[in-house]
Amino acid sequence: MKEELLKLIEEKSPGSKPLYLVIRGSHAYGTNIETSDTDYSGIFIQSMDDILGNKYVEQINDDKNDTVIYEIRRFLELLGTNNPTVLELLNTPEDCVIYKDPIFDLILNDREKFITKICAKSLGGYAKQQISKAKGQNKKQNWEKDKVTRKDVLDFVYVIEGEKSIPWKVWNEDYNYEEKFIGVVNVPNARDIYAVYFDEVANMCFSESVSESTRSLLVKLRKELGQPMGFGYKGLVKTGEGVNVAESNQLRLSSIPKGETPICNITYNKDGYTQHCNDYKSYQTWLEQRNESRWVDVQSHGQKIDGKNMMHCMRLIQMSREIAEGKGIIVRRPNAKELISIRRGEVDLQTLIDKVEEEIVEIDKLFEQSSLPDSIDSSFINELIVKIRKYIYKLN
Repeated sequence: MKEELLKLIEEKSPGSKPLYLVIRGSHAYGTNIETSDTDYSGIFIQSMDDILGNKYVEQINDDKNDTVIYEIRRFLELLGTNNPTVLELLNTPEDCVIYKDPIFDLILNDREKFITKICAKSLGGYAKQQISKAKGQNKKQNWEKDKVTRKDVLDFVYVIEGEKSIPWKVWNEDYNYEEKFIGVVNVPNARDIYAVYFDEVANMCFSESVSESTRSLLVKLRKELGQPMGFGYKGLVKTGEGVNVAESNQLRLSSIPKGETPICNITYNKDGYTQHCNDYKSYQTWLEQRNESRWVDVQSHGQKIDGKNMMHCMRLIQMSREIAEGKGIIVRRPNAKELISIRRGEVDLQTLIDKVEEEIVEIDKLFEQSSLPDSIDSSFINELIVKIRKYIYKLN
């Protein structure tokens, strides 16, 4: 694999040299399972010409983002913010190290200096975000069926009867008004309220619910009398193939002759329909792109969770506690089996959430009482960059 990583670096940033190449992710944590991919990371240093010129590349990624390799300056910048990913990279288990240039020991030997109270936000904060997402009932895998089933405009139209609103499709079951013979107009000074009219003449002339002989006779008589075949209403919605397949998010407005009596008043929740369309599109995109192996059923109540996501949430919380207690950054997890059980959905989601929330409160207190520095000395980072570049560029 080393040769492949070297090839990737040369392709993305010709003339650059590797400083540190490792296996990252589940294989480093010890939480990998049979379906786990092997991810890689590392640090490289660009050529002096690229650094002095305008060809700076802060990181290199493969097509799937399974491999991420940082330029030394970018890597140290992220270390300065206590970025969880690069902190873990700096503490990779020995059996996951693929290559190390001796100069990189300048950083490894001082790795403890990069641990500060910022970790409370960088590690613990990320875990908090995941819990917040899990508590929200909007995880796409748990969306209610009717939210992800494609609806049309008429599903958001309601008939107003007194203080009640009745779904149009339910209300119209008793009347069977064909939408294409309906005329709609805005009710003045009433937002999203419409008066609905039905063209009985057009219905009798053209509806397939009326026998063909009756339709033919009526059309013939009206032609002989010079009478129109109806008012030419545009229908309730614009439709395509099939019944009520809406092509627009608008109701179709018609001109209504004076003296006509409306069959009812309706309200149309246009904002609700627009949001549904956005949700449906988002859900379909997610279905195409999701990784099925990440979603597992929680045994106790059948809810689906992103097992991998929740496993990492618990892992980060545990690492945050270890850092606050002065134990450093332990990448290879001693409780890997417990974390894998979370990934497989063997732990009740609410139990997991409760445990993490309790830990967050305690960890915040531990960081407050910790002797860890508040931040990293920027001059220390600058000195490291200068020393490493001078060494690689042979400027000493």
